[in-house]
Amino acid sequence: MKRMDAIVAAVLAAFSAYMMWKSTELPIGWIHDYGPGGGAFPFWLSAAMLVCTLIILVRTGLGLTPESQSDAPFFVDGEARRLVLIVGAALTIMIVLTSGIYIGEVTILPAVGVYVAIPLFMIFYMRYLGHHSWPLVLAISILTPVVTFLFFEKLLLILLPKGITDAWFYIFF
Repeated sequence: MKRMDAIVAAVLAAFSAYMMWKSTELPIGWIHDYGPGGGAFPFWLSAAMLVCTLIILVRTGLGLTPESQSDAPFFVDGEARRLVLIVGAALTIMIVLTSGIYIGEVTILPAVGVYVAIPLFMIFYMRYLGHHSWPLVLAISILTPVVTFLFFEKLLLILLPKGITDAWFYIFF
C-alpha cells in the first residue's frame, strides 16, 4: 500500500505541475475591468493539488499514515477492484454524456451537457454505491448542478457545456 500511495501521489504531482504549466498559456493574473484571467482558476487549483500531493508524498515517506506503514497489496480483495471499475465506468459515462460522441461530422451520441450528466452520476453514485436515502440523493443531485451553474456561469462567467439542454438556459442570460 505504501508503494501505491507514493506512485499515485507522484503521478498526480506530475499531472498538477503539467496543468499549472499548461494554464499559463492563458493569463493567470487579474485583468482590469474583466476579472481573473482564463488560466487563473486552473492554475491555482493545480497548485493546490500539487501541494496536497507533495504532503501525501512526505507523509508516506515518513510513515505517518496507517497506509504508509502497510505492506498489504493495493487491492486486498476483488470487491475493492470491482468498486474502482464501477466508479471508473460511471465517470466515463458521465464524460461521454457531457461531451457526446462524434466521428467527423456525424453525431453518434448527442451531448446532454453537464447539467444532466452530473445529476445522473450523483444519483447513481449516492444511491447505488452509497446506499443513501432518496431525499438526500435528490437534494444533492439537484443542488449540485444549481451551485455549479451559479458558481461557474454567473460568478466566474465560464460557460460549461450544456449540450441539448442549451435552450433551457436562455432565460438566465
